[in-house]
Amino acid sequence: MQTELSNALGVEHAVFGFTPFPAVAAAITRAGGFGVLGAVRYTAPGELARDLDWMQQHTDQLPYGLDVVMPATKVEGVTEADVEAMIPPGHRRFVDGILAKYDVPPLAPGEASGWRITGWMEQVARTQLDVAFDYPIKLLANALGPPPPDVVRRAHDHGIRVAALAGSPRHALHHKAAGIDIVVAQGYEAGGHTGEIATMVLTPEVVSAVDPLPVLAAGGIGTGEQIAAGLALGAQGVWLGSLWLTTEEADLHSRRLTAKLLAAGPGDTVRSRALTGKPARQLRTAWTDAWDDPDGPGTLPMPLQGLLVAEANSRIQRHEVEPLLGTPVGQIVGRMNTERSVQAVFDDLTRGFERAIDRINRIAGRA
Repeated sequence: MQTELSNALGVEHAVFGFTPFPAVAAAITRAGGFGVLGAVRYTAPGELARDLDWMQQHTDQLPYGLDVVMPATKVEGVTEADVEAMIPPGHRRFVDGILAKYDVPPLAPGEASGWRITGWMEQVARTQLDVAFDYPIKLLANALGPPPPDVVRRAHDHGIRVAALAGSPRHALHHKAAGIDIVVAQGYEAGGHTGEIATMVLTPEVVSAVDPLPVLAAGGIGTGEQIAAGLALGAQGVWLGSLWLTTEEADLHSRRLTAKLLAAGPGDTVRSRALTGKPARQLRTAWTDAWDDPDGPGTLPMPLQGLLVAEANSRIQRHEVEPLLGTPVGQIVGRMNTERSVQAVFDDLTRGFERAIDRINRIAGRA
């Protein structure tokens, strides 16, 4: 599974694995892919530095990258407290009502709310980058399009390629104009924030739009055969995220959530604004149903929604309240039905890729 891009980056397989877990990212890199650590959950620079130190020790001097959530435009002088004050009281009452309906216990006294979606804020993202540029990362990816121009220049000054996710050819052209090196064509099937166009349609459109920039196909990809399809559509690699959630190295902190993922089919996800305020594919739960109910107050725009539900999500996850328990995940969840090591996943991917190539060769009369 080698391409011009994977050769340029010095990796065996053109498989880019996004994950919030350092152990998974390192295992992806050691297995011959390109591990990309998600930074959005790191609000303290020391925490990110700690995990990048760990990555350095467990990647055998092989390349890896970092994924941030950074807006291309800057809002001056806005603090998290300012944003919190914008949340309507009625929405807070709605959250309290859902939690009461399902008897969700509070957090323990002194226990802080877990992950809050603050990585989108200018000052938080820049502190992450201040840390990251002290490490030999080879790729900086941004989930909200191209980073600000000065960040792109700074990455290039460090010899770091910059990637950005695109949900349409129009977005991809904007990324190219901003000096991005790699465009990730993320289709409708993908987990997390995603657009309206399916991967099979989106990938060749983006390839044509940004040529000669390399494109990674993303969304609904979880087998070697699908990787072969992505490369056949013109991509120079694939970007996989959901597939790693049920690996042995992943740290979901919830056996119930892992069990839900293993049992889910491809129709058990929904694009909902319930998590962040932007459409994000995730497991369908009583929580997403409540927010998508037309009789409810509706979700707030990003980042208000993420701040509104942060503590509630922490309580749901901490107490493993099964009807409400969910996570961002793509439609490929239907293939994630066993817990395996990252290396075992790669073994399956390479075998499936070889089967696909053999099949095409037979069809073409080359075998």
